[in-house]
Amino acid sequence: MSAMRIAALGGGHGLYATLTAMRYLSPHVTAIVTVADDGGSSGRLRSELGVIPPGDLRMAMAALMCAPAALDGLAGRRDPAADRRHHELWAETLQHRFGGYGALAGHPVGNLLLAGLTEVLGDPVAALDEMMRVFDVDGRVLPMSSVPLEIEADVSGLESDPRISRVIRGQVAVATTPGKVRRVRLLPAEPPVCEPVITAVDEADLVVLGPGSWFSSVIPHVLVPDLLKALQRSTSRKVLIVNLAPEPGETPGFSVERHLHVLHAHADTLTIDHVVVDESSVPAGREREHLERAAGMFGASLEVGDLAVPGRHVHDPAKVAGLIKQLCSRETTR
Repeated sequence: MSAMRIAALGGGHGLYATLTAMRYLSPHVTAIVTVADDGGSSGRLRSELGVIPPGDLRMAMAALMCAPAALDGLAGRRDPAADRRHHELWAETLQHRFGGYGALAGHPVGNLLLAGLTEVLGDPVAALDEMMRVFDVDGRVLPMSSVPLEIEADVSGLESDPRISRVIRGQVAVATTPGKVRRVRLLPAEPPVCEPVITAVDEADLVVLGPGSWFSSVIPHVLVPDLLKALQRSTSRKVLIVNLAPEPGETPGFSVERHLHVLHAHADTLTIDHVVVDESSVPAGREREHLERAAGMFGASLEVGDLAVPGRHVHDPAKVAGLIKQLCSRETTR
């Protein structure tokens, strides 16, 4: 299991949780991160410097820095506990936001460091690789696309006539719209993939998509044509982790089944081996039977388990890792 190569696709807090879980399984984890954020510090740096928004990339790096004790010694480190404390300090520092009321207020340290290194090296991938090397972190962080992207959505419920949709542009606007998101697109259309992403997917033993903001962190990965082609031809085990609960703004009122139908509407040629859901989000009975049929649209089996932190709509990384480890021990049926 320690030699397994994992590619994890997503963005934001959802990808952070997935990466934390995958680090229980292997040190060889590549994070493939959405690059459409236009809010907060990322939005400011993107607008002022023209860089790929660094926020989700920074969060992915911080997640990979905090390897669980279960991985101690797997990478051949002489003092794993000391390395873990070192990585945790720097992960906290990269995530730290400046206070005050000046120009730096609200900027995380890691965003500024990544933006600055990108300007020096002239390449965001080189900057990410260099930061991972400097901090001596196993794994890799890659942007999904080689250019900053915008999300555009068709949203209903904003006009007096519910049949009329309005076009909403921008990740923050889409995530906070009071209407119902029907479909999303990326701008530019058919954006270029970051080439090392294709290699990571091609070489992976396990590919994990989700959880996360469904329209702005999960679905965008299947809207990059070359990335979708890589996912389609991949012979790795592919796992989709569905959100524990609907997300205000993006997916209010969505059932777990609805999440699958929306993803399939955006990528009806995508095949997946396993759809993973938390048992409390889909009671046994007719609703779960419907969900099994929805998973079948992707050629996937439905996998149900206790995956949440008790009392919270947050995935427990150790529980997620345990279930996926079980899945990886099975014979591939396809």
